[in-house]
Amino acid sequence: MFVLYETPAGYAIFKLLDEKKLEQVDNLYQEFETPEKANKLLKLKHFEKFNDTTEALAAATAAVEGKVAKPLKKTLKKLLVDDVQSSLLVADAKLGTAIKDKLSVQCVYNTGVQELMRCIRQQADSLLGGLPKREMTAMALGLAHSLSRYKLKFSPDKIDTMIVQAQCLLDDLDKELNNYMMRAREWYGWHFPELGKIITDNIAFVKTIKLVGTRDNMATSDLSDILPEDVEEKVKEAAEISMGTEISEEDVLNIQCLCDEIISINDYRTHLYDYLKARMMAMAPNLTVLVGDTVGARLIAHAGSLINLAKHPSSTVQILGAEKALFRALKTKKDTPKYGLIYHAQLVGQASQKNKGKMSRSLAAKASLATRVDAFGEEATFELGAAHKVKLESRLRLLEEGNLRKLSGTGKAKAKFEKYQAKSEVFTYQPEADNTLNVKKRKHSESEQTPVKKEEAVEEDAEVKSEKKKKKKKKQKDEEEAVEEAAAPEPEDQPTPAKKKKKSKHQE
Repeated sequence: MFVLYETPAGYAIFKLLDEKKLEQVDNLYQEFETPEKANKLLKLKHFEKFNDTTEALAAATAAVEGKVAKPLKKTLKKLLVDDVQSSLLVADAKLGTAIKDKLSVQCVYNTGVQELMRCIRQQADSLLGGLPKREMTAMALGLAHSLSRYKLKFSPDKIDTMIVQAQCLLDDLDKELNNYMMRAREWYGWHFPELGKIITDNIAFVKTIKLVGTRDNMATSDLSDILPEDVEEKVKEAAEISMGTEISEEDVLNIQCLCDEIISINDYRTHLYDYLKARMMAMAPNLTVLVGDTVGARLIAHAGSLINLAKHPSSTVQILGAEKALFRALKTKKDTPKYGLIYHAQLVGQASQKNKGKMSRSLAAKASLATRVDAFGEEATFELGAAHKVKLESRLRLLEEGNLRKLSGTGKAKAKFEKYQAKSEVFTYQPEADNTLNVKKRKHSESEQTPVKKEEAVEEDAEVKSEKKKKKKKKQKDEEEAVEEAAAPEPEDQPTPAKKKKKSKHQE
């Protein structure tokens, strides 16, 4: 049984003299307490030294990727191919699989092998013998620096940085173009204000100014390459009756220089967008198919890298870019936002206002899966993204039509769901439902007797009213009589009756 031990100076292959010691994992460290004990258990069979740092770096990168380097392959062929029954103890499972596939050698990797590698590392100076400790330390330091530079040069994060920088530069260019166009429209608007309303396209507006100059040259200029025929006619008619002020040739030259800058920036923006689109299709094809290259690049830029975006759950991807609104909603205890940067995706834009939240949640879930496939998958294909996009489009169609139905589940669950499904039925207008009183239907014979009963009720009411009036009159008469009795004539020594009559009248 042989042991493969990797060092910064080269490959060392030991022969294990006592295989039974490997089974006693807990007591294995006792066999390596001294160099003498270690030499009794292991014997150096062969040491393949690296020629230079470049060869050491190639061997190290191959070991990291789980591949067999050329020096190792030659060494193993010399030592192990003749001995068919021999097995090889390795420190890396991937490397063992690669050696087994290439050379058909049985490789062993377990906890006992890991403990053995630790013990060998402890007594490496005595086991290797011919290499001084100072040289080994210098080789290890040089290899570490070279490997770090190699990883920085070819890391996937470096490519993510290109996407992030390109997207940020695109946003900056858009801002600059908007500022420059606003300045050009306002500047040339003093001379020809009607042109800005007729030509809405910014690039066509700038090219027209660059070609024509002042409005006096509009009639003689050919604008067919820039504008359609109907727009060209409107521009020439407006130039003849324009209300703008006159400007000098120097002013026109400065405006045309600004137009040259706008055209050059626009051309560079187009080139940069093509570069970003190609980079996104190479790095994250599934995410690009789902949400588009611009939205995908903004999500990657906001997360920092593709791997960081893949680590986020779908709920975070959904509101990525709306952190300020989220924290404000949590602070004020209001509704949290339903979407962030993903709002600008095509599928969310196609949905109506009431379905945008549902579509953003579904799209974020699929985009999260697509990002993980792009970040950690081996093959760069967009089949998963295309399949998910078809499903999302069908779901959007169902939401817009209003026919909500459960896409999965048992028949019982579907039947339970159908109770809440909106069914279109035709209802006829019922005039009887206008009456809010609960009146029983009467027969024809009863309906004939109703007028007589009404008349009797009216007569009874009249009699009751007359009786009340009579009682009221009687009461008034009784009160008058009582007053008269109180004002009856008294003895003669009392005041004259005339005054009494006046008093009685006053009392009445």
